[in-house]
Amino acid sequence: MASCSNAAKEAEAESTKVPNWLELPRDITVNILGRLDTIDIVTNVCHVCPLWWNIFKDPLMWRSIHMTNFKRSSYINLSELVQICCYAVERSCGRLLDIDIKSFATDDLLQCIARNGSNLGSMRLVTCQRISEKGFSEAVRKLSRLEELDISLCNNLSKDALKVIGISCPLLKSLKFDRGWCASIRGADDSEALIISETMARLCRLDIQGNTLTDVGLVAILDKCPLLEYLDIQDCYNLSLSESLRKRCIEQIKNLQLPILDNFEDFDYEYDVNRDTNWFYMLDDSYYDNYDP
Repeated sequence: MASCSNAAKEAEAESTKVPNWLELPRDITVNILGRLDTIDIVTNVCHVCPLWWNIFKDPLMWRSIHMTNFKRSSYINLSELVQICCYAVERSCGRLLDIDIKSFATDDLLQCIARNGSNLGSMRLVTCQRISEKGFSEAVRKLSRLEELDISLCNNLSKDALKVIGISCPLLKSLKFDRGWCASIRGADDSEALIISETMARLCRLDIQGNTLTDVGLVAILDKCPLLEYLDIQDCYNLSLSESLRKRCIEQIKNLQLPILDNFEDFDYEYDVNRDTNWFYMLDDSYYDNYDP
């Protein structure tokens, strides 16, 4: 009877035994670690044990860098975030393929990315108010292999930045330049749309929500971007969209997001034309130093 009891206890102990992560095959460990957040990797994970440290010595482990969610991290100071990101970028040793940054990018960080991103194919910089047009343009001139770019809500970037993108990134297939829902109230201006049409003929996806373009700019894009399959022009309130133009958009673009123009006339919104930007762009330094999305 005792032997049966011991056997049962041993079986129970075996079933509740905590797995030893170090006993996993290396390829499985690499797969798991590669899915973790960049901040956690830099500050904690790669210091857990010699095995994990050696795994993260491989530049291939730093091909994809994502720093968009800081809720679980105490590293919310701007300078610390920049340092962590630069460290990760430099560890890639030129193997960086994909980078995703929210809110804290600076010109210095962009230069770091440019130095190590000769193979960079996808870059997302969202709500990055600290980057200047000059700093961004200098960096993107060195990123000729970019195929996907998202520079939404970066209100320091204008048509000049778009021109540099079009000239410097001939492989670009996807561009997202969301201006924000009320940006187009500033007045009609087709300059950005015309630059896109003249320099980005290989685009397959284009998101320019809140752009100031009119029907003229839209027609130019439809004429000169023949590969376009996805187009988002929501909140582009300077468009009139005649019946024939609307029909052409629907026939030519597989996935189309149009503005709801009928309801806009009834929308009561006071916009100060003397201000450069909207309230959600007016973020001072303290916002970034205490960022908690």
